[in-house]
Amino acid sequence: MKTPKWFLRRGLKAWLLLPFAGLYFLFSKWVFKKRSKHPLVSNRKIICVGNLLAGGVGKTPIVRQIAEFFDSPVVMRGYKRSRKTNGVGDEALMLSRYGLAVHTGDRKSNIILLNKQKSKTPIVMDDGFQNPSIKKDISIVVVDESFGFGNKFLLPAGPMREGLSGLKRADCIIVIKSEKPNPKLKLPENIPVFYAENTTVSPYDDDVPLVAFAGIGYPEKFFTKLKNVVFKLSFADHYQYQERDIKNLQDLAKKYDAKLITTEKDWVRLPENIRKKIKFAKLDTKIEKSFFDWLEGKLDGNL
Repeated sequence: MKTPKWFLRRGLKAWLLLPFAGLYFLFSKWVFKKRSKHPLVSNRKIICVGNLLAGGVGKTPIVRQIAEFFDSPVVMRGYKRSRKTNGVGDEALMLSRYGLAVHTGDRKSNIILLNKQKSKTPIVMDDGFQNPSIKKDISIVVVDESFGFGNKFLLPAGPMREGLSGLKRADCIIVIKSEKPNPKLKLPENIPVFYAENTTVSPYDDDVPLVAFAGIGYPEKFFTKLKNVVFKLSFADHYQYQERDIKNLQDLAKKYDAKLITTEKDWVRLPENIRKKIKFAKLDTKIEKSFFDWLEGKLDGNL
């Protein structure tokens, strides 16, 4: 599904869907309470990296940075698994490309298996902030500085999985900086806040015309980081590209005498023979050093 426009602002559709958001609120509260009864307690520390929104904030690069820092395994659901992504999902495949041990499927089962290893490195859990069935030692919420919390309505009237009160469960917040920060973004003063910067590195020179395409939560964030985009095409988040889509994209590139470019997350979802013909722009994420100092202190029980 493409991100609805009303997720950004409280338009007519957002208000009309508000009663359904109320039902979502009641259901999610019931599920949260039910899952809270017998949480799994891991022998190895669990670092959960989550958010309050239904995707699209740039959480996966943060997971990668933390996992690489500790040489930790990553557990995740492996959303939208398909044959093109070796049955593990695009985010999992992308993380594994950097040499990380990624375990997809039932997170509880994977954590139990990882506890049998002799290693004492922490386990990084991608997502699951709203799932109390696994006890987290550290919960990190990722926020995009430009998007903030959208219109602040719950699904389906807005992008929120839960209200801002959910930040009370967070041990810290990582804000991904933007050239155009949302002036309405306000964060709690009693929770540590750290900053990360994203740099989009194109494989092409700035004067090369580009046809850019992306199937991510908020594709405009990707498009605006590229130079000389002559045509852009957005798809639903985690979109599984078909032959007709590839043919259409190649025809557009030929029409505009341009190169095709996409995100790394989209690139791993392309058919293997097509990956050799299309390049992706790499997303480099750098979290400020003080975060890792804080994180080590938190894990050691010094904070």
